[in-house]
Amino acid sequence: MTPGQRKLFLAGSLLVATSALAFVSMSNMEESLVYYWSPSEVKEAGDSAYGATIRLGGVVKEGSVDWNTETQQLWFEVSDPGEDGKLNTEDDIDLKVHSTDGPPQMFREGIGVVIEGTLVKGGHFESNRLMVKHSNEYKAPEEGKEAKDLYETVEDM
Repeated sequence: MTPGQRKLFLAGSLLVATSALAFVSMSNMEESLVYYWSPSEVKEAGDSAYGATIRLGGVVKEGSVDWNTETQQLWFEVSDPGEDGKLNTEDDIDLKVHSTDGPPQMFREGIGVVIEGTLVKGGHFESNRLMVKHSNEYKAPEEGKEAKDLYETVEDM
């Protein structure tokens, strides 16, 4: 094999290997994609939103949380977040959410959430996974405060 043939063979082999790797990695990608939508985008999508696995992001509406500890049923409404990350009261597009898992410890009204699940024909969003959005910002305790004082403030939220 001449040096020119060897280079051509290596280039061809590399092309075939790269193509095979790209095909394998992209062939099942459509099935594993999860889209992130706001409540207004879900409403705009209409019938095409039903049955698709999506991530719904928004803010838990004040006064909408209904948590039954005995049956592990959680119902709440999610609204579009405004520019500041709080409720967008101008449009006030709400989407009712149902979950059969216990809410995360930091879950409360007025907090940002991401819910993975599907929109069902009943008009509500059925949750498979509920996550709370929070900042990763660490704030050191003020001088003179004890750890138990900090814990009490977290429970009050």
